[in-house]
Amino acid sequence: MLAGSALRRVAILGGTRIPFARGMGAYADVGNQEMLTATFKGLVDRFGLAGQRLGDVAAGAVMKHSSQWNLTRECVMSSGLAAETPGVDLQRACGTSLEAAILIGNKIALGQIDAGLAGGVDTVSDAPIVYPREYQQLLLASARGRTLGARLKPWLGLRPRHFKPVVPSVAEPRTGLSMGESTELMAKRWQIPRQAQDELAMGSHLKAAAAYARGFYKDLVIDYHGLAMDNNIRPNASIEQLAKLSPAFDRTGAGTLTAGNSTPLTDGAAALLLGNEDWARAHGIRPLAYLTHAKVFAVDFVHGEGLLMAPAYAVPLMLKDAGLGLGDFDLYEIHEAFAAQVLCTLKAWESPEFGRERLGLPGAFGTIDRQKLNVVGSSLAYGHPFAATGARIVATLAKLLTERGGGRGLVSICTAGGMGVTAILEL
Repeated sequence: MLAGSALRRVAILGGTRIPFARGMGAYADVGNQEMLTATFKGLVDRFGLAGQRLGDVAAGAVMKHSSQWNLTRECVMSSGLAAETPGVDLQRACGTSLEAAILIGNKIALGQIDAGLAGGVDTVSDAPIVYPREYQQLLLASARGRTLGARLKPWLGLRPRHFKPVVPSVAEPRTGLSMGESTELMAKRWQIPRQAQDELAMGSHLKAAAAYARGFYKDLVIDYHGLAMDNNIRPNASIEQLAKLSPAFDRTGAGTLTAGNSTPLTDGAAALLLGNEDWARAHGIRPLAYLTHAKVFAVDFVHGEGLLMAPAYAVPLMLKDAGLGLGDFDLYEIHEAFAAQVLCTLKAWESPEFGRERLGLPGAFGTIDRQKLNVVGSSLAYGHPFAATGARIVATLAKLLTERGGGRGLVSICTAGGMGVTAILEL
């Protein structure tokens, strides 16, 4: 970009995803590469991009095999796009595909590229299971041997324990706590009752079912591997049913998080097409919305802050950049990792103490109209393939803004490692 060049507006032109599926189920025999390729191909087919070269493609996965070190590029090569289209892998836990959209958006804004794809994929059904490091070192020692004896000697140390698989950990390395256990601590600190969590979860399912019933996802979700819609949605969810579930992370009698008010382990992929206005016009594509602001933040969850509370800080910082208040939005899309996590964030924003001590404000940051929150449901209903959720949310919000004829929407995603990724979409 030449010095002094004006920034270009970043248009969200479309989004596609495969149905999200409960882990160890419908997608048990496919992996990240197959799912992300199908999703990219869905965008290529929908927008007539076969054979075209895009400026860049950014995507990633949280759970992937080491052999997938060039995952995005490989998926691009099989998507129908021109082979000259580059691809890059990135990963910011649950915020991966939103981070990918921000990266592609920044390149578009700076004039480095005219259009690109952003996406994410994850599978728990094809997890990268490995063997203990001690066994790995044995194999490497054998491989380094220059004689037959030197290659055979390390095998004398082979023991049955070497064949015990090592599965990916669900715990934070610095605390040893799972995300659910960490969120239980947040729920206790912010005094979030079980019923409020169940009510939010029920609402997510009912709104998601209603969105499918009215055809909202006809142009956003493509059939894949026998599924036409997400298979986690419970159209008949009720408070009575949710109340029967036992706590999943704290079984002392004080726990409030259950399988019903927490996201399930999920497989899936989602992607976005972004471009500048000239490129969109030349391709006959009408922008759904514009990506105007973004912000990332991290909290010190090791020394007392809640693991998933980073968006409570990221959003105020982003809105300060934008010159906006929390009430200046028509729609709010807050990722539902857990119902409790959403409610903790909302309560923090409503707290004068949090506003003064943590945000440096004279009082509370603000409140939101709950009728504008996750209006077609969110992750509690659809599921949460970690790296795919951001693209799902952006595509959903962009279409909602188009449906209502304009407006402004907020995106907020919490991630592992105590991070948060946020963005603003406008039309």
